Amino acid sequence: MLFSFGAIPAHWLWVALVIIFALIEIFTLGLTTVWFAIAALVMVFLSFFKMSLPVQGLIFLAISATLLVFTRPLAVKKFKIGKEKTNVDSLPGKQALVIKKIDEFETGEVKINGQIWTARSDNNSEIAKGAKCEILRIEGVQLIVKHISA
Repeated sequence: MLFSFGAIPAHWLWVALVIIFALIEIFTLGLTTVWFAIAALVMVFLSFFKMSLPVQGLIFLAISATLLVFTRPLAVKKFKIGKEKTNVDSLPGKQALVIKKIDEFETGEVKINGQIWTARSDNNSEIAKGAKCEILRIEGVQLIVKHISA
């Protein structure tokens, strides 16, 4: 058998594409080319129905587009691709101890979980040293806090 494009059965083309798209997905982990790999795998089986290659290509594109549009968002949400969770994400809502007074025009410092953070109040109010505060959010490397009334 000659290995020219015309002599190779269509199912081998789809097998090759499955392997190529799967390898790309393995190295990128972007949850994009996996849908093309799945569509190419479906085409391996559909190629035995003696359709012309252009028709197979259109079916492949239709399956790929459908999978990409309808299932990728669900998969990205499920696997949380693109968002790296850190311990910082757990800080808002927790209490911290003010170890350096927070002024209206200057940042202070708070201590939480044994770590010292630069902090400022959410409404530019003064929070005295030794007071407890609640962490509202994080902006850059600063905690935005509010005083907790005792």
